[in-house]
Amino acid sequence: MPANTIRIDKLLFFIRLAKSRTTAATWANAGHIRINRCRVERGSSLAKANDVITLPRGDGVITFRLLLIPARRGPPGEALPCYEILP
Repeated sequence: MPANTIRIDKLLFFIRLAKSRTTAATWANAGHIRINRCRVERGSSLAKANDVITLPRGDGVITFRLLLIPARRGPPGEALPCYEILP
């Protein structure tokens, strides 16, 4: 795997949008996630910086741009600079 990419399940776990990597993989396997408008059907799908990612959250949808690839699942303050929420 190239160093400038990350699996979508790992990404969502690292930036704290999923409580576990298994939960994120379940969302991906169910086809609920999109990367650059393309439906993702595997947790192993790769995301890279500047990708636009869309996923359902509660009653709505979150769309965000990935700015940085996180190195680990750290505290929330460490995760926030990695992405920006889009309107």
